[in-house]
Amino acid sequence: MAGSTHTVSNQPPPLTGYDVFTGDRVLTAAVDRHTAPGVIEDVRGELAALGRAAGSAQLQEWGAQANENPPTLRTHDRHGHRVDEVDFHPAWHRLLGKGVSGGLTAAWSRPAGQVRRAAAFVVWTQVDAGNLCPLSMTHAAVPALRTDPALAAEWEPRLTSMVYDRELRPARLKAGALFGMGMTEKQGGSDVRANTTAATPLAEDGTYELTGHKWFCSAPMSDGFLVLAQAPQGLTCFLVPRVLEDDTRNVFMIQRLKDKLGNRSNASGEVEFDGTWARRVGEEGHGVRTIIEMVAATRLDCVLGSAGLMRQAVAQAVHHCTHREAFGAKLVDQPLMRNVLADLALESEAATTLALRLAAAYDDGGEQERALLRIAVPAAKYWVTKRCTPVTVEASECLGGNGYVEESGMPRLVRESPLNSIWEGAGNVQALDVLRALRREPMALNAYLQEVGAARGADHRLDAAIKDLLTELADLEGVEGRARRLTERLALVLQGSLLVRYAPPEVADAFCASRLGGDGGAAFGTLPSTLDLASVVNRARPEA
Repeated sequence: MAGSTHTVSNQPPPLTGYDVFTGDRVLTAAVDRHTAPGVIEDVRGELAALGRAAGSAQLQEWGAQANENPPTLRTHDRHGHRVDEVDFHPAWHRLLGKGVSGGLTAAWSRPAGQVRRAAAFVVWTQVDAGNLCPLSMTHAAVPALRTDPALAAEWEPRLTSMVYDRELRPARLKAGALFGMGMTEKQGGSDVRANTTAATPLAEDGTYELTGHKWFCSAPMSDGFLVLAQAPQGLTCFLVPRVLEDDTRNVFMIQRLKDKLGNRSNASGEVEFDGTWARRVGEEGHGVRTIIEMVAATRLDCVLGSAGLMRQAVAQAVHHCTHREAFGAKLVDQPLMRNVLADLALESEAATTLALRLAAAYDDGGEQERALLRIAVPAAKYWVTKRCTPVTVEASECLGGNGYVEESGMPRLVRESPLNSIWEGAGNVQALDVLRALRREPMALNAYLQEVGAARGADHRLDAAIKDLLTELADLEGVEGRARRLTERLALVLQGSLLVRYAPPEVADAFCASRLGGDGGAAFGTLPSTLDLASVVNRARPEA
């Protein structure tokens, strides 16, 4: 029976029926900035269509359904034959299909491909982050496969296809294919050189038989996988197809699916190889070198994914506070809440601006830009992904008790938020990678300094931060123990430089004061009250 003692009031309407792309001023400005005039209209039109889909009530419901009904493992059919298949809720397939048709795997063959895809990645993360895993793996596999022209010719047209073909069958019969990855083993973790999976050469040149176990296999329902195994000449990269050319299943035993904190819609599993057929990718003993471009691409996707999660968290918080009234005024107009929202918005804008700048460097492809990526990608991966969790938690608090309730969607963002910091190398791995670049690749540091130096003289706090950074970089003795601090400063100075050049003055001023000038606290909502915080918050409104 319906109660009649009260009517519902002062509750914000659901944030649906809006264009996730066009309603994001920061993202649209970055796309405009990094896309050539000749293709910008096509890019913006495509992203707006994806943004409208992402903001629709229907797709938001699909995202919730995919997470409420996680994948299940079916090891055998009813006759007892081993099949090792993963079953997903229909909502997962609908979202994955739209992600493929939206170009999330097609960057390598399109104009402004990396920037276009990066913006789409930020948009699509806000529907469901889980289905971005196979999309990311598939995208990132292309540069690794290009080390073998024959393999690239066979697989790249299918990996970059905008057709989602979910059936398991030989690659030659598929209109589109997805890739997963298996590097991690129980005894080694990030230390992949400790892997024990063995690769034994077969009679046909370039083919091997694999025996071993992978502790984490991303997207085990995929058509193919890039894996690392020990060949006679050392650690080597291999392509493992799920179905062989004679239409028989390859030996690919999924022992179990991981029960994860978040990323519930997506499957991650443990797999066993026992006489598994594989094709070598690259030279024997050069496995890390072969797969490193894939790792770099997926690390950028970690940055993009975290930027997308932060953007959705901030959009929900600003939307709620714009409509919710307390103590006689809208929450968004109350000074302390405005301070919190502005602080969150700064973090989101800095993440998005940096992520799209890195995507533009991939599109450029020049020597200077490649050198910049060598330091900027691990630094951004370290810092942006670490900021994601506190942002989503604080944004949830802006909704009060509603933010702690599942149907608000905020708990799903919170559970998802730590993943990108762990995936593709946790914080220490990224910080140590930055140190390797500083020590071994002087062009990388030169490219970084030229990038941040483009804004010198525009803000005294940025200038001081660059000077302090140069002092720290001049003494790398015993630096490993402070590698996290150094990596954080590299990321913050780069973000500050980009915002000083490209963001409105009120945003750059607030960022430099709080992140570089020391005029901000450890908690969100501690920005100097003299700043133009209302403009910062208004810029983050999703309805704009």
